[in-house]
Amino acid sequence: MKTGTRKYSKDGALLSNVAESIGAALGTIAAKANAAHKALTQSSVVHSVEREGKKFARKGKRFARKSGNAVAAKSRRSKLAKAGRRGVRRAASSVKRAARRR
Repeated sequence: MKTGTRKYSKDGALLSNVAESIGAALGTIAAKANAAHKALTQSSVVHSVEREGKKFARKGKRFARKSGNAVAAKSRRSKLAKAGRRGVRRAASSVKRAARRR
């Protein structure tokens, strides 16, 4: 009896041909993706713009924090605020005293 080796060799050639074409297509896609990535990220212009944007955001946050803290500190130091807090404490302590007496 004769074995059918010819069919297997045709299938093998077909599979290798398909594998080569898939590999070539994937290689082309990877090369294009790499080129696009380099074009967008390696540019000195893009890099400097990103750095300046981050620096500007940090500076804005810092000034907002400083101005907010300055306003809060000023209100804590003001005589009117101190008097208001003193009155609240006095009222609270009198309520506590009255509760203890009962």
